[in-house]
Amino acid sequence: MDARQANLRAKLEIYKAESGGAGLANCPVRDVIQTLSGRWSSLLMMALAEQPYRFGELRRLVPDISQRMLTQTLHDLQRDGYVRREVFPTKPPSVEYSLTDLGRSMFEPLQRLIQWAELNHGAVRAARGVFDTSQT
Repeated sequence: MDARQANLRAKLEIYKAESGGAGLANCPVRDVIQTLSGRWSSLLMMALAEQPYRFGELRRLVPDISQRMLTQTLHDLQRDGYVRREVFPTKPPSVEYSLTDLGRSMFEPLQRLIQWAELNHGAVRAARGVFDTSQT
């Protein structure tokens, strides 16, 4: 067993121990990554990294997202502490979303992943094509 495998095994054992016997269902990495891996989360995080936005502005920036899904995704990001929702006392009330300090600290690694995905999208699609062809 090489050092990487030993390190992975050690981390898995720690996760199992921390979960109180619940296994990897309570893995801290899975728990944190779950919201970020959602279909719309990275796009919304990218937008909010630029500047705060109101709900309607976000809806126009990401036209393929439904109002319900935008609401749910923002709620999930807010629940995990990445996004702040601020209500202004206007008539009608206006709501603005922005990244929290935690959200900004997470955005840099997310941005590197997004850049990697953009650079390697063609290679991934080619690999999928080769695999799919070999399976038929």
